[in-house]
Amino acid sequence: MPEIYYCEGKAKFYVGKAFYNAQSKVVRDLGILAANIYRQNNAQLRVLDAMSGCGVRSLRYWLESGADWIWVNEGNPDLNSILQQNLQEAIAQDCCQITHQDAHRLFFDCYSRRDYYDLVDVDCFGSAAPYLSTMLWATKINGLMYLTSTDGRTATGHSPQHSLQAYGAYARSHPAAQEQALRLLIGSVQQQAATKGLGVKPIFSFFTGKTYRVMLRLVKNIQLTENNYGFIGYCHHCGNYQTVSWRKLAKVTCVHDDRSLTISGAMWLGELHNLSMLQKMQSLAKLWNWQKIADLIEIMLNEINFPPYFYTLGEIGRRGKLDIPKRSQLIQALQDNGYRASVTHINAQAIKTEADLHTCITLTRKLDCLSKLGKS
Repeated sequence: MPEIYYCEGKAKFYVGKAFYNAQSKVVRDLGILAANIYRQNNAQLRVLDAMSGCGVRSLRYWLESGADWIWVNEGNPDLNSILQQNLQEAIAQDCCQITHQDAHRLFFDCYSRRDYYDLVDVDCFGSAAPYLSTMLWATKINGLMYLTSTDGRTATGHSPQHSLQAYGAYARSHPAAQEQALRLLIGSVQQQAATKGLGVKPIFSFFTGKTYRVMLRLVKNIQLTENNYGFIGYCHHCGNYQTVSWRKLAKVTCVHDDRSLTISGAMWLGELHNLSMLQKMQSLAKLWNWQKIADLIEIMLNEINFPPYFYTLGEIGRRGKLDIPKRSQLIQALQDNGYRASVTHINAQAIKTEADLHTCITLTRKLDCLSKLGKS
């Protein structure tokens, strides 16, 4: 029986017994765009794919991002024949090598030989915690790191003790916990980089519904400060959030009702995305007719420069004892009343806004009254 091949982007490849998730194409698309922009800006692109699976990601970096060299590493040596087959053209052009090493050993090997990479892709399964520090050793200064976590339970507060072990942070459950997971990842890498006198800057952060992906740039100067690395406080009584600095931990209460807050952190409180990089990625996506990706990036652009949390429509309806509002109408009402508001890619039934929850409920109630008047 002939082997079935798949197509994704410009890549034509075989899967065999390797793992391949076609639904993760959007994640690879974003990586391809960012890598392409990096190569345009730096005139070269050397990629280290630490956990390559069937090799589709590596193949696309070579074909679509113009990678000059790809180190394809897959821990399972049984997949060697699949990788050799899928990457045979890159190998023939002396643009690729395939190995089967433990990822940590791979990173330290790069460091010991001063062989640093422009893009280090760590597409791990489960917790990313073991690689948050070691991947730094293989990354060039100003290079990119693309990190995966599928352990959403830990980072969204369903296992606080485990989050303490994995991230050195205490994660609690609340309606915006998916954004919290992204921020825990970024914050943990920030802290690890700071121990080396380095820093990271987020390029973009993305939640697919199951998987958390962050792309970061490694930079010379420490980026971690009390302003961008701290805590999120959630009030279970009134439903509002607030950021909490290290200096105020001892006396923090809800600013709305003076009740105790549920504290999560420490985590990254700065921007999830880089405006300039996303704009360039969007322009390239439009040039390539990747309209769905361009539309996704538009949403990501709109959610820049908002507080580090969101409000779900269900929570607004439940606390206001109202029907769940239409997202577009509530956003428009907030904007009409002088508040910034936007959709968020993290949750299709949520909004990001600088307004508090009480304001969202009040405006929803007005919208509800207007709707009922219009029907009468």
